[in-house]
Amino acid sequence: MTGGDAATRWPVKRLALVLGLAATAYALVLLLGGASSVSLSVLWSGAGLQAAVLCLLSYVLRGVRWRLWMAHYGRYFGRVEGLRLYLAGYAFTPTPGNLGEAMRGLMLARSPLPLLQSLAIFGAERLADLLCLLLLCLPALLWLVQHSALEVVPGWAARLAVFILLVLVVFAVMLWLHRQRVLQRFGWLQGAWACLSVRPGVWFALTLAAWAAQGVALWLICRALDVHLLLLTGIGFYAVAMVAGALSALPAGLGGMELVLAGLLVAQTASTAEALTITVVVRLLTLWLAVAIGAVALLYSAVVRKDIRFS
Repeated sequence: MTGGDAATRWPVKRLALVLGLAATAYALVLLLGGASSVSLSVLWSGAGLQAAVLCLLSYVLRGVRWRLWMAHYGRYFGRVEGLRLYLAGYAFTPTPGNLGEAMRGLMLARSPLPLLQSLAIFGAERLADLLCLLLLCLPALLWLVQHSALEVVPGWAARLAVFILLVLVVFAVMLWLHRQRVLQRFGWLQGAWACLSVRPGVWFALTLAAWAAQGVALWLICRALDVHLLLLTGIGFYAVAMVAGALSALPAGLGGMELVLAGLLVAQTASTAEALTITVVVRLLTLWLAVAIGAVALLYSAVVRKDIRFS
């Protein structure tokens, strides 16, 4: 590791740590303030436990994907070790644009990744996530169009959703047509493209299944609270909310994701209290459970195994 790499790596890691802690504290205040007005007993129901298992499965699938791309850069881990190191990165999820998760490769005590390679894997993760989430959005967009025609959903909301999707599709097409110029301009994107070229069928299946699992978790929570919607619609609602949160670039999509998901559920005939309960429970399982597991994995890796370091 050169002196320049070290000088770049440590300030970035400290910044991610500070941002992560600040965002976590802010989000917990909002969460605890909202939780006082809703019933979270569904968390301990059969549906809640099934939803938690699906979220854990989602984390595991994305961990397998991360191991695949780390192997591309010559970092090979066993299944358990790789999953533990991947999960440790979730401690930094509540950072703007989830950028803190790029610290996974930088913090390895043995043979850490250079900054550009760590950013390349992070970029590949985000691009893969966006692609699969956009595909999973389609049932929700169909639902919006249908219910706009029935005047259940305001027509402007359906048109806005379709417009945003079309903009994203056009952007993706333009990015593909001008990929060489873009790759030359942004060095880390070259690495991200190289990662995406490694066994694309495998990472696509892992990513699609991971996000679909969390969408099914939402559907299970809705059923438990007598909010009825089709399975594919529930998955689509979750995907639309996640894309909205990602577009906000706020830490973990806080605010944007909750607002969109609660609005969709209310449009689906859920009461405001039901929509708030579902949204809080889903965020607890899909975000804060991951952050908690990540914090434990990070401490274990740094203190006991000593294969992660901060300085």
